[in-house]
Amino acid sequence: MADSAQPLIINLAPTGMVPTKAMTPHVPLSPQEIVDDVARCAALGASIIHLHARDEEGRPTTRAEYMAPLVEGVRSVDPELVVCVTCSGRFANSVDERGAVLELSGAAKPDMASLTLGSNNFVQQPSVNAPETIRGLATRMRLHGIKPELEVFEPGMLTFGRYLTEKGLIDGPWYVNVLLGNLGTSPATPGALASFLALLPEDSVFAVAGIGRFQTAANLLGIASGGHVRVGLEDNVWWDRDRTVLATNAQLVERVCRMADVAERPIATPAETRALLGLGRPASVAQVG
Repeated sequence: MADSAQPLIINLAPTGMVPTKAMTPHVPLSPQEIVDDVARCAALGASIIHLHARDEEGRPTTRAEYMAPLVEGVRSVDPELVVCVTCSGRFANSVDERGAVLELSGAAKPDMASLTLGSNNFVQQPSVNAPETIRGLATRMRLHGIKPELEVFEPGMLTFGRYLTEKGLIDGPWYVNVLLGNLGTSPATPGALASFLALLPEDSVFAVAGIGRFQTAANLLGIASGGHVRVGLEDNVWWDRDRTVLATNAQLVERVCRMADVAERPIATPAETRALLGLGRPASVAQVG
């Protein structure tokens, strides 16, 4: 499950649902801004791109027509990049709303989609993921041949993941994002991470993400434990713990690469990432112009 010599997968979450231009001018919101930022970060070593769509006003949207050009744009940067679309419930409730992006096809079809395995509180609002909603999204992902990006904020969420596997709704190997440092869930400590790792299936691939000022510490834990990392302005808009300098996505990816170099972890290429996650070639690459 964890190999300290395995190539390091960098999962870039460039936008998210919360950051705005008022918070940081560096957050990419328009399709062109997102694609340009992805290109910079892919050149540095990002191989999974975790996408959120915004409408013309910069507001989060779950509508598939807003996600399609983002997926196609990332494919135009590098067809091998692993594209993951969000199915988050922070601003949408129904399975139909959250799962609309799973209907995308051709060059706009994603490789992966996020599936949070339980409910939790953020500082200002809850993220509600009812059991029937999780099952509904997992069913649709399986139907469309889209691999779940399992997001877990508490160790017990992994137990629900095992239940979904037993019911035939999730196939292995799992790819899991362990999110640490959120005020309402698990802290960014080695002991907290260990409690997650104890519950992972043996063939799992896991990445560690840190919320806010805990991003760098969480990324270090992921690298040192033989796992992988998620990084980006979705989770943290600041460069430093004291929150005096705003970061760019490229700076955050480049810092992860420096940490990986110290740990003697090579950076996984998109092709290596696909192999580690059991993904084939992206669908309809030839349609990308």
